Amino acid sequence: MSEKYDVVVVGGGIVGLSTAYALTVARPGVRVALLEKEPEFAAHQTGRNSGVIHSGVYYKPGSLKAKYATEGASAMVDFCREQGIAHEVTGKLIVATRADELPRLAALAERGRANGIPVTELDRAGIASYEPEVTGIAGLHIGTTGICDFPAVARRYAELAAKGGAELLTSTPLTLVHRRADGLTLHAGGRELHCEVLVNCAGLYSDRIARLAGDEPGVRIVPFRGEYYELAPHRRSLVRGLVYPVPDPAFPFLGVHLTRGVHGDVHVGPNAVPALAREGYDWRTVSLPDLAETARFPGTWKIARRHWRYELGELHRSLSKKAFTTAVRRLLPAVTAADLVPATAGVRAQAVAPDGTLLDDFAFAGSGRTVHVLNAPSPAATASLPIGREIASRALRALS
Repeated sequence: MSEKYDVVVVGGGIVGLSTAYALTVARPGVRVALLEKEPEFAAHQTGRNSGVIHSGVYYKPGSLKAKYATEGASAMVDFCREQGIAHEVTGKLIVATRADELPRLAALAERGRANGIPVTELDRAGIASYEPEVTGIAGLHIGTTGICDFPAVARRYAELAAKGGAELLTSTPLTLVHRRADGLTLHAGGRELHCEVLVNCAGLYSDRIARLAGDEPGVRIVPFRGEYYELAPHRRSLVRGLVYPVPDPAFPFLGVHLTRGVHGDVHVGPNAVPALAREGYDWRTVSLPDLAETARFPGTWKIARRHWRYELGELHRSLSKKAFTTAVRRLLPAVTAADLVPATAGVRAQAVAPDGTLLDDFAFAGSGRTVHVLNAPSPAATASLPIGREIASRALRALS
């Protein structure tokens, strides 16, 4: 006998859990199941990020990122406060260390204000007043940025979704989808489930789940690993809060930055290197099927041709601790290689179009009874409450 549900959500990261929670709030009594292939929730992108509540200063005005980040940052602080989850509104610095970065810094200030974010422009003395050990020629202070424990947030979403009646199934990978006139039949973890609507929040596997459901996503997930160090405990006093470089607008990564977490640790990183598996958290983890799929995709080679100089620098910093330290010393001159201790890496599920374009904004798709979240990069954790409500709204429209 099939287990019957109105909506089945695939993926137990922070976006999938927020969606399940939002469904139970938006329509009490709705029959929801969530499938997670791992034995626990938040095992991949959610559990391996730096814990920053992003303000929205980087994002193009009018984009979904800008909308959801600014709305989500405030909502996340309120949620953490209400639920007793560790968090702090720390503010952050964005620091220019070279004269050629000043126009980009000014553009960021303009963009932040266009998104309704308070931005304070700083000179050298202003930077030093926030971060005495940080060197720069100019900077921005963004007061609405914060930090929190995102795995704890995800676990709380799960508790609230379960309290609202959702059934949360771990160690239950989705392996087969049959479309029928009255819905979809799913095979997952030895179970058979029937649902009206399938919601795909599978992150690193979102393109594969879309194809499994009979939809062509039009993009492929190309995994990029972000490698981190931490400051050794006796050197954590070098950094008071959050310090970022001026990002390169040609590449959707923020560069090596300094992040003091809610537990006092200071993360340094990440870089961005191609991962050799979708769950390739180090150079030793290689998946030949994942590599073959990436190599067959034409967008991969177009990325390589377009960004090879940038990637060579990222690879150099991955393979050379000395090079990584040199990058950090642009912001924090007092740091030495001995101060940096290897930390947990993460893998970003980067959606790439066939022409090699790296999707920068959130991307949704679907056909009839399916809703696919095809690109949910940072600030997805920050914005998980409004994103979850948006996905839930799409699913309920498909249900009705």
